[in-house]
Amino acid sequence: MFFGGAVTYTEELKMKLLGVKKETLEKYTVYSRETALEMSRGVRELTGADVGVGITGIAGPDGGTDDKPVGTVYIAVSCDKGETVENLALYNEEFYEKLDRRSIRELTVLRSLQMIYGLLTEKYDAERNDA
Repeated sequence: MFFGGAVTYTEELKMKLLGVKKETLEKYTVYSRETALEMSRGVRELTGADVGVGITGIAGPDGGTDDKPVGTVYIAVSCDKGETVENLALYNEEFYEKLDRRSIRELTVLRSLQMIYGLLTEKYDAERNDA
């Protein structure tokens, strides 16, 4: 079930709505695993959801740098039993030249759902084995 979300393109909104720390943005930048993780925690707090997803990245067509090119996408999934963060690093894929903004966003959503499933399934399996 989907409770809600926040589209926070600016650093100000990431801080104000999701509780991302200014120090995190200054030290690691907006496009980082640390920022994505704070966003996932913050959206859980904001919505009261059991699972939070934080996504930050550069979908293009502009905005990339040598250090963080278009296709840099961090996804964090957070729940009360664990957290996981991944950099999709789509710029390393052999099909990268064919990716556009829409494709990058679609791949990000698909991977987010896989990560949610993986985290919840792993935790569910661990609980069943402990019983």
